[in-house]
Amino acid sequence: MVDETTNQGIPEPDGASDVIETDYEIGQDNIDGSFGRLYFDIHNPVFAVSAVAIIAFVFYTLALPEQASGAFSAMFDFTTKNFDWFLIGAADLVVIFALLLIVTPFGSVRLGGVDAAPDYTYLGWFAMLFAAGMGIGLMFYGVSEPLTHFSTSFGETAIGEDGLRTDWAPLGAATGDEPGSVRLGMAATIYHWALHPWAIYATVALALALFTYNKGLPLTIRSAFYPLLGERIWGWPGHVIDIIAVFATLFGLATSLGFGATQANAGLNELFGIPIGNTTEVILITAITAVALVSVVRGLDGGVKVLSEVNMGLAGLLALFTLLVGPTAFLLSFFWDSLKAYVEYLPALSNPFGREDINYSQGWTAFYWAWWISWSPFVGMFIARVSRGRTVREFIICVLLIPSMVCVVWMSIFGGTAINQVLTDGFTGAQDAELPRQLFQMLGQLPLASITSFIGIVLVIVFFVTSSDSGSLVIDTITAGGKIDAPLPQRVFWCIFEGAVAIALLLGGGLAALQSMVISTGLLFTLVLLLMCFCIFRGLQSERAETR
Repeated sequence: MVDETTNQGIPEPDGASDVIETDYEIGQDNIDGSFGRLYFDIHNPVFAVSAVAIIAFVFYTLALPEQASGAFSAMFDFTTKNFDWFLIGAADLVVIFALLLIVTPFGSVRLGGVDAAPDYTYLGWFAMLFAAGMGIGLMFYGVSEPLTHFSTSFGETAIGEDGLRTDWAPLGAATGDEPGSVRLGMAATIYHWALHPWAIYATVALALALFTYNKGLPLTIRSAFYPLLGERIWGWPGHVIDIIAVFATLFGLATSLGFGATQANAGLNELFGIPIGNTTEVILITAITAVALVSVVRGLDGGVKVLSEVNMGLAGLLALFTLLVGPTAFLLSFFWDSLKAYVEYLPALSNPFGREDINYSQGWTAFYWAWWISWSPFVGMFIARVSRGRTVREFIICVLLIPSMVCVVWMSIFGGTAINQVLTDGFTGAQDAELPRQLFQMLGQLPLASITSFIGIVLVIVFFVTSSDSGSLVIDTITAGGKIDAPLPQRVFWCIFEGAVAIALLLGGGLAALQSMVISTGLLFTLVLLLMCFCIFRGLQSERAETR
């Protein structure tokens, strides 16, 4: 067995488990010391390479914003046009892999050993999953994406001079067919928020939990590759994997923080007339990052867990209120119709080859998959931190199927209400508004609009805080060589730089720059994700053999 003190806070397996015998000790490559009262314990060279590269990136983006903006746009176009098939196909494979784990004997393996017990209740566990997983995204796209896909599906397809389609409708559209446009629009939306993203998160989380809690390795991305690389994971192959994970996590978080800032800015403008622009968004990111620092200091249980549960309560109340005061009967049937449409259109939407709907498949789907994959080291490690004691089957079902269903409910309530306002009331204010404003335009047509809009702003801000805090925890763990109790100033450092990267990208090209960086880093981590599936299979094989 691995000594608990050697594992720096990671508990040893409870009961039979196939612990990997290695001479490596967590932190053996670390450099520790202090500047006055500020202590540090950082991995060499992962921390140094990551920190220097990110600081250089921030300075470049702020010093040459126009040049940076052009470079970001070129990166986005190159990646989506040339690798959309790879991102879409990889996400499909990960979904199939995760579903197979549920029905195979591997599902009976318990994370943490055969006698391990869960550390958190289901309520606390689910709350942290959602707050870290995609809270800001649901707030930003809950109204705008169903409306957008419905509108483009209803319109006509258009062919450019090069023979390629220039419209943004998914698949072949449903021109002039109102019910068909609604069904296709919702199927195209649910495709981006149900099985695929959560399968990506579940796969990374399972790899980390399995090789940390069952195999006795550090809680860092490189540990999942022991079946493939063996002892080489402690050298440069492992360093490169962890550095890619840091970049992917940081830019994935920065994208979400940028979206959150623009939506909070739009809501504050609607309610209080606060001007919209980079200045306000920079102030918001700075202020909310400061709040996140307080949560960082309070720790996982006192910070993220408490805020996550509060936010899930508020989100649930907002969704219930919208369901009850909105078109209730319509929304109840709309949910089931949307779910059936998703199942019907899923094979076509997930097809990676020969797509004619290039704007949808490249501009929406390829971007989304790169975004989710960029988030997967962050969300995966965070889920792993709070999932010890669950069986693989319980873990996959809870992380994959239940959150997917909740996302369908959320999109059906908020998107369905907005679509009903167009179809029944003839209100197109939300449909015509910019993306960050659409949620508040929809709420403005319901009772107590000022109160619900204010709650919406609070939700965006608290999701911002929990994402920043959780991301700081994860990046710090990676750059501390797998230590989960590294000195607090390191988490503070990463929390500050998450905000700095978000600000730099907003000033250096706006949301387009955020999207460009996330899709570029997501593409790199896609290779890591696919190899991780093989390593999980090998790890579960040995675990089953040991426990039998």
